[in-house]
Amino acid sequence: MLNQTLHGTPTGKPPLIIVHGLYGSARNWGIIAKRLSDDRQVIAVDLRNHGDSPWTDSHTYHDMADDLAKVIAAHGGTADVLGHSMGGKAAMVLALTYPESVGRLIVADIAPVAYDHSQLQHVHAMKAVDLSQVERRSDAIAQLAEHVPDPALQAFFTQSLDVKEKRWKLNLDLLAQEMPGILDFPTVDATFDHPTLFLSGANSDYVKPEYRPAIRALFPKARFAKIPGTTHYLHAEKPREFEASVRAFLDFSDTD
Repeated sequence: MLNQTLHGTPTGKPPLIIVHGLYGSARNWGIIAKRLSDDRQVIAVDLRNHGDSPWTDSHTYHDMADDLAKVIAAHGGTADVLGHSMGGKAAMVLALTYPESVGRLIVADIAPVAYDHSQLQHVHAMKAVDLSQVERRSDAIAQLAEHVPDPALQAFFTQSLDVKEKRWKLNLDLLAQEMPGILDFPTVDATFDHPTLFLSGANSDYVKPEYRPAIRALFPKARFAKIPGTTHYLHAEKPREFEASVRAFLDFSDTD
């Protein structure tokens, strides 16, 4: 079972499952999850090979969808699901393969298509950190800065560093091995006919207009929205606007 961080208590509304992206964890979503838990339980998960969840010998989207289905089964059998980036792809495969488990789906800045921007450079950057010389998080950030110039990414990656144990809480070797599949999207002969929101950063190129036919073929009830002034990490750049968009979608009726 995946490691889970629970916020709030069960209510009459379905719980909300939050699924992080590549190199992330549940803790990245702590503030947003806590705020959204005012009227429903929110469950942020660590995907396999991330955070405090088990390390495995594979990392396919069907694997991740199966893991998420088990979490939902343990919390009543149906949930709304929010996934960002790789977590958004996992959430889409979950909805397509376990449609009875998902009420509403929110996909943050990703589409069901193959991408060509490999993330292997970040694996190499993290593996280049000499953990024996790390006594505090700032030591790792200083080393990462030699390879990763963006301070926001430095801070993001080091959230997955166990300073005390001097280890990354990421299965970096396996993630590198599985990168082609992570960048791809599996063929699934199904559709998800429940309300779905594709919420994107206005300055991101992850969800291009030309991807909409592929999206609508799988998610015929797809709606689209963008948050101005944000890139791929829209939830971190404008968390209040992101939260408001999520709330509005979860609360709208099908007749709106």
